[in-house]
Amino acid sequence: MNRTQIYRAATYVATPWKNGLGSTLEVARDAGEGLEGFGWRLSIADIDQANGFSSFSGYQRVITVLEGEGMRLEVDGEHSAPLLAFEPFAFSGDSSVHCQLLRGGIRDFNLIYSPERFAARLQWLRADETQRVFTSASTLLLFAAGDPVEVQLDGAPCATLGRYDCLRIERVAALAELQIQGGASAPCCLIELSPR
Repeated sequence: MNRTQIYRAATYVATPWKNGLGSTLEVARDAGEGLEGFGWRLSIADIDQANGFSSFSGYQRVITVLEGEGMRLEVDGEHSAPLLAFEPFAFSGDSSVHCQLLRGGIRDFNLIYSPERFAARLQWLRADETQRVFTSASTLLLFAAGDPVEVQLDGAPCATLGRYDCLRIERVAALAELQIQGGASAPCCLIELSPR
């Protein structure tokens, strides 16, 4: 049995960063309130100047630039390569992280999850070609970064996602087939989560 929920970009609520240096649009989460108690959380953040990132002890983070020229992160004193659009970068929520913008402000997409509670896989897919994905994950999250995306689950229409909308599918079946088809302007992000 599958349960689906669509999160629409127009309904996202801004919440302040833990360090008070900016705000985040929360897309979805599994549980909890505020900045505590969740097992996983998706969000969008705008960064318009160099600054430090909030600490999320006990969590893993994956960040992807959605808009803008990109950034470079300093993680525990080590500098990353330039992070450009749709190039995910993973780091520990325990790390000391500082961001330098390459050329102007950016918008980014964030997955934060507890690796003790969930196994996670994140991938960006081209939506201008039909993508078929087979998965046994119990939670599927599909985030559309551009043109409307049509989603089928096990051969049946499931959802149409606009820019920055997110589809959540909770499942108990052993294997599911996801088909994704959209325009050429931007890819979409598929996140597969399973409890440990």
